[in-house]
Amino acid sequence: MRIIGHGVDIVDTARIERMLREHGDRFLLRCFTEAELAYAADKKQRVQHLAGRFAAKEAVMKVIGTGWSQGVAWTDAEVVREPSGKPTVRMHGKGLEFAIAQGIDGWFLSISHIDTHAIASAIGVANEG
Repeated sequence: MRIIGHGVDIVDTARIERMLREHGDRFLLRCFTEAELAYAADKKQRVQHLAGRFAAKEAVMKVIGTGWSQGVAWTDAEVVREPSGKPTVRMHGKGLEFAIAQGIDGWFLSISHIDTHAIASAIGVANEG
């Protein structure tokens, strides 16, 4: 296994609360997949969970080196949970194309949050052999 890239991001949860208040569904549907929204919907700390996923998406875009340009959408990086509960990334659309072009075929993802902040670290890897 070879590490292709690493990205990290921190998000102020108040920023996510403000985006929800000011933009509501428009913000949610632009940034999160249906599965991500369903995961956070019934959580007591919904904003923290959304902030964690937002930070994860930012970290993933740092790995592939595009940011939110070149046709890459927020929903191109989807945070999913493995059966064990471990978070990982499923790429879609242009984001997937950039990941494949770099040889990324696996991800390590860590997300943590408290009342005020969420942080995520993403590592894109190439599984050789």
